Amino acid sequence: MSNYVDFNGRPFHFIGIGGIGMSALAYVLAKRQMPVSGSDLRPSHITRKLESIGTHIFGKQEASNLQFFRSRELFTSPEILANPVRSTLPQVVCSTAINANNLEYKAALELGCPILHRSDVLAALISDYYSIAVAGTHGKTTTSSMIGYMLLEAGLDPTILVGGEVDAWQGNARLGQSKYLVAEADESDGSLVKHAPDIGIITNIELDHPDHYETLEEVVNIFQKFADGCKTLVACIDCDTVRQRFKPTISYSLHPETGADYTVTNIDYRADGSTALVWEKGKALGVLNLRLLSRHNLSNALAAVAVGRALGLEFGIIAKSIATFEGARRRFEFRGEVGGITFIDDYAHHPSEIRATLAAARLQAKPGQRVVAIFQPHRYSRTLTFLKEFAQSFTHADLVVITDIYSAGEANLGQISGEDLAGEIAKLQAQVIYQPNLLLMSDLLRQKLLPGDLALFLGAGNLNQVIPEVIATLCQPAIATS
Repeated sequence: MSNYVDFNGRPFHFIGIGGIGMSALAYVLAKRQMPVSGSDLRPSHITRKLESIGTHIFGKQEASNLQFFRSRELFTSPEILANPVRSTLPQVVCSTAINANNLEYKAALELGCPILHRSDVLAALISDYYSIAVAGTHGKTTTSSMIGYMLLEAGLDPTILVGGEVDAWQGNARLGQSKYLVAEADESDGSLVKHAPDIGIITNIELDHPDHYETLEEVVNIFQKFADGCKTLVACIDCDTVRQRFKPTISYSLHPETGADYTVTNIDYRADGSTALVWEKGKALGVLNLRLLSRHNLSNALAAVAVGRALGLEFGIIAKSIATFEGARRRFEFRGEVGGITFIDDYAHHPSEIRATLAAARLQAKPGQRVVAIFQPHRYSRTLTFLKEFAQSFTHADLVVITDIYSAGEANLGQISGEDLAGEIAKLQAQVIYQPNLLLMSDLLRQKLLPGDLALFLGAGNLNQVIPEVIATLCQPAIATS
């Protein structure tokens, strides 16, 4: 693949443009008035939004898609006018999910199109701005969204690219007019090493992608290369791996005894958020109020405080913005309440994330209220590697419902199933149900959910698509039987 990204007017074509990371890049490029097209087999609100700003979307992945710009009078730059035949062939952007047998990808190779990994485009944008890149196994989306929101509220008008949708900018990306860019930097495929931001953040480090990494040491090596490329490194030393293996420029921790540059005392975790007194190198800055629940989100907020102060923002401005930040979608997102049952959608798909999310749910639950965890495992490799850890991560749930594994493109080698995971959880939990068929999930939940339940739909796959159906089913009157 090529690493050079041309921002001088040559078009971009995204294979799989509807993905959360791909669409954010396409949005920013299109808003920067660059010619952008893309293909996706599934139309969505994301692809419709891209179309509304001038992106051409193809519903099929065909070789002819790459000829879209050849006959269009879109180009005025000297570089393109000097060689119009070559330059109107698009730069083709792929993610790791696109394999070599993809018809569009094969056509791009045959035509001689520059082929870019999505991380190449993100790296080029990071180099084009004063950039803040958030990395880490957990908390990237919330932390990057919170920092982006903080800069927006402070009047710094940032460009933002995150791995989730945020109501404050109606999506997963926005184009600002300032020098600042906030981006989520993903380690899942090793491409994290391409990024060299002005400020880099590491929230924590764990093994999460056994399809790409065999050991934690391999993951650490990727993060070390990322850290070496950061002009300023902000990192959480509550993570043992970070504390032992990294020397951040600026450190943060929820525990004052660590000696971190930024820490907190007087912590109050409540059902409606958290409060803490923030300290900067031994000096009290003031009280931070946070709407998001539990300790992991207080840690994310402390990262935002550290970045804000590094940029010269007054703590009052930082605290005011964080106090009104409502989070990204699919991060403990309230989806409705029917019959006294509260529905929450959360992206948690790693044992640590599930444990933290359920702990937050237990904090919010009223006395006697059941916490019901409905979980769709994500990837065979992850489920197999962390089978024991997954089994131990549901301790805060009163009822656990497990579906079959969402493959995310992985082949099923027959080594693990959702039923296997349900069996392991049942060794530690009293109430566990295995329901592999999402089409029957609404019927099952109608029978099992009770008024007062807090129902959490967990996973990075498509489980959350059943939530509207479950809510609709519960709204229907029960049919009497004789």
